[in-house]
Amino acid sequence: MRLPLPALVLLLALASVPARAEDLASAQRLWLAGQKTQAVEQVEQALTRTPEDLQLRFALGVMRMELGEREKARAIFTRLTQDFPDLADPYNNLAVLHAAAGELDEAQAALEQALRLQPEHAQAQENLGDVLLRLALRAYQRAQKAAVAPTDALAGKITRTLALTRDLRSR
Repeated sequence: MRLPLPALVLLLALASVPARAEDLASAQRLWLAGQKTQAVEQVEQALTRTPEDLQLRFALGVMRMELGEREKARAIFTRLTQDFPDLADPYNNLAVLHAAAGELDEAQAALEQALRLQPEHAQAQENLGDVLLRLALRAYQRAQKAAVAPTDALAGKITRTLALTRDLRSR
């Protein structure tokens, strides 16, 4: 699964919000200059002034994801789903984190919630397809283990599904 949007595009979009434009623009400049730790610090400082700000919190979550700080990002997106339950994007990002941790059922549930809120959310649709493919592989592998005599048809399904999931990881 891929991140919902490249961090650069997301930060550009968030920087257009007038009330936080300078904080986000400054953090974006730092991020693009490779000063990612300083960019995170900039957003965190802005959040001390406006701790409930949706855009700043979301940007921080995306930055944490990009830095591989999954647990911190998970906490941010989980809290966003609680504070803003009508927004699809935090659910989509939370699903990406669940899927990365191999928590496919949780990822599916989060994506389904995102799509209930915003049925045409393209990235959530794509991510759900990725998760369903991985769930199919898991089911085929379980069927193979449970079978008294594995069939060629099942082995073929596993081979094709494995190839597709490898293709997902290489994108």
